[in-house]
Amino acid sequence: MIELQDIGPDDWKLWRELRLAALADTPSAFGSVHADWVDAPQERWRERLTLPGGYQVIASLDGTAVGMAGGLPADDEPGVAELVSMWIAPHGRGQGVGDALMAAIESWARSTGARVLELAVADGNEPARKLYLRNGFTDFGAPGNLMPDGVRMEFWLRKQL
Repeated sequence: MIELQDIGPDDWKLWRELRLAALADTPSAFGSVHADWVDAPQERWRERLTLPGGYQVIASLDGTAVGMAGGLPADDEPGVAELVSMWIAPHGRGQGVGDALMAAIESWARSTGARVLELAVADGNEPARKLYLRNGFTDFGAPGNLMPDGVRMEFWLRKQL
């Protein structure tokens, strides 16, 4: 059974565990690298969970935390929210965890008045891209940032809410 839990700064240890696992498991999928976070002090973890207007959710499968996702208001576009930091542990994949996390972020975005939900996906991350497309996201032609490997780019997808 999938259970979702909204988290905040007091849950930083759980989020740290998942974030470090994500960065170690699929380093090519994120704009951050494991080395940037592994020795981060508690304050940095707590600050990441208190970004203005942000939302973080953890997914558990049969009582074990297996995934996470976050939502942030877009910095420069009113009515737009972003899905960020999504990851599902290998043993949680293919069991509906990604869909549940995306539904939670979409619900949060709607509650903030967002009309559009956007996300960036790394070039080559086809499993994530397929999940996003299955959940109603479409390409809108905007290139994202250069990934930490200095070679690949991220691409933006969008969903009208």
